[in-house]
Order: sequence, then C-alpha cells, then structure tokens
Amino acid sequence: MNPTHLLALDQGTSSSRSIVFDRQGRVVAMAQREFPQIYPQPGWVEHDPRDLWHTQRETAREVLAKAGLRAGEVRAVGITNQRETTLVWNRRTGEPVYNAIVWQDRRAEGACAELREQGHEALVQRKTGLRIDAYFSGTKLQWILDHVPGAREQAERGELAFGTVDSWLIWQLTRGARHVTDHSNAARTMLFNVNTRDWDDELLDLLRIPRSLLPETLPSSADFGQVHADWLGAALPIGGVAGDQQSALFGQACFRAGMAKNTYGTGCFMLMHTGERFQASQNGLITTSCAQAPGPAQYALEGSVFIGGAVVQWLRDGLRAIEASSGVQALAESVPDADGVVVVPAFTGLGAPYWQPDARGTITGLTRGTTIAHIARAALESIAFQSAALLQAMSRDAVAAGGVPVSELRVDGGASVNDLLMQIQADLLGIPVVRPAVVETTALGAAYLAGLHAGVYQGTDELSAQWRAERRFEPQISRERAAEKMAAWEHAVRQTTAA
Repeated sequence: MNPTHLLALDQGTSSSRSIVFDRQGRVVAMAQREFPQIYPQPGWVEHDPRDLWHTQRETAREVLAKAGLRAGEVRAVGITNQRETTLVWNRRTGEPVYNAIVWQDRRAEGACAELREQGHEALVQRKTGLRIDAYFSGTKLQWILDHVPGAREQAERGELAFGTVDSWLIWQLTRGARHVTDHSNAARTMLFNVNTRDWDDELLDLLRIPRSLLPETLPSSADFGQVHADWLGAALPIGGVAGDQQSALFGQACFRAGMAKNTYGTGCFMLMHTGERFQASQNGLITTSCAQAPGPAQYALEGSVFIGGAVVQWLRDGLRAIEASSGVQALAESVPDADGVVVVPAFTGLGAPYWQPDARGTITGLTRGTTIAHIARAALESIAFQSAALLQAMSRDAVAAGGVPVSELRVDGGASVNDLLMQIQADLLGIPVVRPAVVETTALGAAYLAGLHAGVYQGTDELSAQWRAERRFEPQISRERAAEKMAAWEHAVRQTTAA
C-alpha cells in the first residue's frame, strides 16, 4: 500500500479543524470544533491550551472516520495555526504555566512602547522584518516570565518550553518527543533573525528571554516528528508546518516573486512573495519568512487589515441592516453605487499601511438621500479599499526593489465568495482577482508541505500545475475612475485621524 491521502490540522483563533485531502488537493472530509474565548480584562485575549489540543485531537479522529480512512491510510500530517499566540509549559509535566496569550492581545503594548522609545525599532526591523508591536510573540513571552510567579526562575533553570501553537500541538502529538517550530512561525515572534534563520541573541537579551526556552527551527517542509500511535491508531509523520497566512500563500501556489494572495476573513491578510531577497518595506508593511521546502530563504511582504468581513457583522449585529451576513450582497446591489458615502471601519484603529491605532470609524458623504443600502455598499467597498491600499503599497515596494507590480491577486477566505466584493476589488486594483476552485487554501498549504516532504509530490511545479481557478474577476472601470475612488477613500481615512 502506498497511501497518498494527507491530513491537515488547522488550528485557528475560534475553532480547530481537520481536513483530509486527496493527492489532487481536493477536500475528502472535514471536521470542526469551536472552543471558548477568554477575556480576563479589556484588551486581553486568552485560550486554554488544553482546549486547543483536545479540540484538534478530536477533529483529527472525527475526520478520519468521516473519510472512512484508518490512520495507516494517511501518508503524512501537516499543521497550520493561528500565528503569534504564545504558550509556555513545563518540560517535565507538559502542563501550561499560564493560558495561551492570543495574537489579538494588547497587554504588552507598554513594553513595546518602551522598546520604541529606547530606539530599537530599526534593529528589530532589520533582523526580523517586523515592527515593534504587541501583536508579536516576544513581548507576550516576556510578560509571562515577568508576571507568572516563579516562571522566570524556572525558565532560567531550563525547566520551561515556549512555543507558538504549532510547537504546542507537536509537543502533544509526539508525547513530548519534539520541541520544534518552522521558520514561518518563528518569524512572527520578534526573536528570530530571518536573515540567519536562527534565534537572535541580541534580541533575546533585549527582551530578557533565556535561549533554553526556545524550540528548534526547521523549514516548513521537514521532519517534525511522528504523531504517537495512541492518538489516531497508527504513528504518522508530521511533514509540514506553517503559520496560517504563509500556509495560504503556499496553498495558493504563489511560489514566485510578484505573486500575491489576499485572505478575506474577520480581517484581511495580504502576502506578496518577494523571492530570495529580504526587503524591509518603506510603505508600512512587514517582511516575513515564506513557508517553503529546504533551500535558500524566501520572503514575503505582508499587510493586515484589522476589520474586513467584521464590517459585515457590524451591519448585521450593530445596525441590524441585514438578518444574515449572506444578505449583504443583495442589499448592496440594490443601489448602483454608494452615492458618495464612504465607510472607514476603524473600529480598532487602522492597520497596514496606515498604522493608526487611535483612528476611529467614520461614515462620510451622508446626504438626505442616503439609505441603509448605500451604507451597506460603502461598508462592503471599505474591505476592497483597504485591500487596494495594501496592494498599492506592496507594488511600490516591489518596484523600488527592482521587481514588478503584482499582475493578479489570488483570493480566499469567507468573504471571497461575495461576487460583488470581488468585482469591486478588481475594479479598484486594475488587475484580475482570481478565486480558486479549492478555497480551503490554508489547510491545503499545510497538506502540500507535508506531501512534499513525504514524496507525494516531487516539487512546487507539480503543485502549481494542480492549482485551478473557479472564477476570474476582470476590471470593468477606467483607471481614472478607480483613482478618483481611491482618492475619496484616502480623504476619508485622513478624517478619521484628524485631531
């Protein structure tokens, strides 16, 4: 028997999912379980690490049953995960010393402000490609060591292990045999030098992090150990690991410089492959390590929109303009345009390329003739405007580095099923927006990485040939009209931050 099925474990912010893919990258079966969110105080977000593990383990068992497969009929396992979320556990007992501090958590902002005031921003960007921000894992880890009684002393004695969610899951899956992570997750910690592809002693000293806490780092397609036979009924190799957004870039077959994808979820995450050249953004983006097989380092520019699909939830729950999120397209299409209304959904500030944490949401251009349909259309357009601003910033960085602007945008995520939004996006960008036949690109990327390591696939050319478009959205308005729309958007953004 030479199995070719691949099992992807997709550990997200609100749920754990497991998906079985066949060799052609098609979904065979899927299982999903939600778990509680913990909000100890405003700005703090936590998960119980046991919830992450138990829900992931149970969905893996469920999906094999749904697919009618025994564990021995699966070739390899891939893992993709919510990034930056920070866990610390006891190496001997495997017990967490504190809840997982989630990527959204802002408790370390004071420590970040201090680092910025001390003038460390350029050093951090040069080594990690990141900005100093509470979003990343380093200052979350520092907080645990400083605030959990006895944690720093235990860490300095080598008794504790730190990891992002992938490391925690691998530790559990291998029954403590492996303490590892991949380069794409390590690149999100603010402790990893993406040029040397190793933990950076200068950054560890800056944040007072003992090196003994840290996992071994590997390429995203590598030997991460074996799932213990107790969990699924047979020992299975873990051959692929990647942070969710880099995994989606891989699943979209964006393997060459200039290829880009945008994931439309609660927020939007856009990544553009920049090849083997490390490039610090001059336009408000961050640089990150790509998910990849062993070989020379590959990089991507990344930008995050804080409020993407969440603006549709606001229309539903806040304004009660629609009964279900799926109703937004019909409401927005009931008017030919937004009639000059612009919604800037800066509910939690503005992310890249603006980085305006104090911005607050606005609606401009209201007249006596404005209806809820105009506001709904403007809200939908706001997702496309923010994403267009990201892509323009990426193209400026690419051209400045001697590259070429992005020629098409591959899309995925829940809101990518909205045809009107995708058409608006293509109109603003002036390039085709392409939706793939398989939209589970995050899990697919992890499966592909595992499949490469296990020999199911011979290389990325084979994966590129497998990628299929479901629909292409071509631009339908002039570049002059698109520029006018973007100018109106930028004017509205300036109003959100005006004193």
